[in-house]
Amino acid sequence: MKNLLIVVDYQNDFVSGSLGFENAKKLDKEISKKIDFYRDNNYEIVFTFDTHDKDYLSTQEGLLLPIEHCIYGTEGWKLYGEVAKKQQPNDKVFYKRTFGSIDLLDYLRDKHYDNIELVGLVSNICVISNAIIAKTAQPEASIIIDARCTASADNDINNKTLDILEGLQMKVLR
Repeated sequence: MKNLLIVVDYQNDFVSGSLGFENAKKLDKEISKKIDFYRDNNYEIVFTFDTHDKDYLSTQEGLLLPIEHCIYGTEGWKLYGEVAKKQQPNDKVFYKRTFGSIDLLDYLRDKHYDNIELVGLVSNICVISNAIIAKTAQPEASIIIDARCTASADNDINNKTLDILEGLQMKVLR
């Protein structure tokens, strides 16, 4: 069985930085355990990084969300906590300037996975965007989202997002 874990944007700015929120900190232990499980079973792990330049505030996203975050090379851009210690040099990394990663789509489209699991932040923005990309690239793979490993600053929006993911025929572990 071929399995893939996608760790989405578990970066300092989304956990403890400019867009951080308390529930994001609680994910560190669960995401770390998930990474350990995938490593112990020799499954593949990839990471996405929300990545902006110093001109972020003049971009469309910056005009709609005028809070600088994940500026390339800053502390806020780096992975958070124990998850940061779990990343290995041979892990594939996707730097993305927007919610979903076209490079991830290209990477997935020529492969075959039985299961693709997504964890990370933020559920209602980047996690859902990349889950849809994974489903698009791998329509026969089971797309899995572990509710213990994703969150939003708004719990109601998080729960609605998980419902939408289920409606898109993805498996949500609650």
